[in-house]
Amino acid sequence: MPVAVETVSSVTSFGGEQAVLRHTSEVTGTEMIFSVFVPDHAPDAKLPVVWYLSGLTCTQANVTEKGEFRRACAELGLIFVAPDTSPRGEGVPDDGDGAYDFGLGAGFYVDATQDPFAQHYKMWSYITEELPEIIGDCFPADMDRQSIMGHSMGGHGALTIGLTLPERFKAISAFAPIVAPSQVPWGHKALGGYLGEDRAAWRAHDAVALIEDGARVPALLVDQGEADNFLEEQLKPHLLAEACEKAGIDLTLRMQPGYDHSYYFISTFMEDHLHWHAERLKA
Repeated sequence: MPVAVETVSSVTSFGGEQAVLRHTSEVTGTEMIFSVFVPDHAPDAKLPVVWYLSGLTCTQANVTEKGEFRRACAELGLIFVAPDTSPRGEGVPDDGDGAYDFGLGAGFYVDATQDPFAQHYKMWSYITEELPEIIGDCFPADMDRQSIMGHSMGGHGALTIGLTLPERFKAISAFAPIVAPSQVPWGHKALGGYLGEDRAAWRAHDAVALIEDGARVPALLVDQGEADNFLEEQLKPHLLAEACEKAGIDLTLRMQPGYDHSYYFISTFMEDHLHWHAERLKA
């Protein structure tokens, strides 16, 4: 039975429709909100889908309002989907200390196994199973042509989901991703809190570890700001470069002088990424 999806808002932009929608998720047991941009298209057209996963503290609104993706998506004929970053609502547990890097707004795109988070924090299944079904049912989407990108925590999600499901995603890119969460403080806190202390379980949610364990895709595109405050402690793109070189994966890693971790950085290079995705999403 099709899921009931409520339109929260809808506006016209670059000839297409930018909508924000709400539904009750069976996976998370909460209401979930996501945004979708659908460019103008022929009535019978099926369009490729680009997934965008956001970073810590974000909702679907950050990229929707500041990502500057609609002009390129309209020109290239791409549907752009931006989910929230965690379940929310009454009864959904948070960090407890008000920290920004765990709990609400910080689902890390995993299915939690540890209490009290296991009941609602099922972002892996939400992104890879439930929401794609909704997109396929409710929009003119060609689900045989999907790609994925993300920023920071969302870059981690895009890399790990894309590396795990290479047959589904024809392109994978990231802005300032957490490439090796098993080796940095953000990842230690999130993976330990959601998945427990068995580090073998962490490897399925660590892009560098996945590549070391045999995951393969033809190519990756990563942009990283050289003025990013999190570069040295949390992001460590050189670890991804080393893993890709050993695995024979064609990584384009662009270190961008002067750019930080913000949407000023993301919006600057968004069109580059969308053109890169469009090339790989051609029928």
